[in-house]
Amino acid sequence: MALNTSVKFASLQEGQQLESLTKPPVTKVQLVKYAGASGDFNPLHTDDAFAQKMGMDGVIAHGMLVMGFLGEYVMELAGNSAELSHFQMRFGSVTKPGDHITCSSVVSKVFEKAGDHYIALDLQAEKASGKVVGTGKATLRVF
Repeated sequence: MALNTSVKFASLQEGQQLESLTKPPVTKVQLVKYAGASGDFNPLHTDDAFAQKMGMDGVIAHGMLVMGFLGEYVMELAGNSAELSHFQMRFGSVTKPGDHITCSSVVSKVFEKAGDHYIALDLQAEKASGKVVGTGKATLRVF
């Protein structure tokens, strides 16, 4: 799902909730592909039997995959009107195959620095159940 990237950054206000992005459900195939792309072949992400021996119900998603979802979301928000100048994330609850992850943000600060305009965002990634799987912060320099 693409976001409306024609965000009018000049009209954003602190506390404003921005459009969210809901990803399709995470799949086991996606986890195997991500393992190949990232080089993280920990069987906890690709082998149900191994994950069950570790006390899980089955495989869990790579935390960095969720970070990628948030990164994609921020870049969709930026569109052609802004560039990312800062990004950080903290991991929360685990993500499993079948989970729909929704990325959302709130404008935490609108400011100017050295003649450039910036928007600071508080980010959140959560499952449909409401469990937060990641939080973060991003700053966009507005053109």
